Amino acid sequence: MTDIPNSLKKYRRIMGYSQKEVAMILEFKSTSRISRWEKGESMPSVKNLLKLSFLYATLPNDLYHDLWIEVKNNLRKKK
Repeated sequence: MTDIPNSLKKYRRIMGYSQKEVAMILEFKSTSRISRWEKGESMPSVKNLLKLSFLYATLPNDLYHDLWIEVKNNLRKKK
């Protein structure tokens, strides 16, 4: 699997959170999921993506901008 580009780390830092704080807020036992998401090794569930969006005061498409553009362009081609 190729890495999934995202801005999770950028927005987390802008909001002043550590990975540990985000993990605690999302009720995870460790930071491993947060780390994998930020590295693009995996993606959060829709529910967790919405939680991150709320926590980081931004929209989901801002957190995964490149993926958002790719999906949007692919759908436009199919019209």
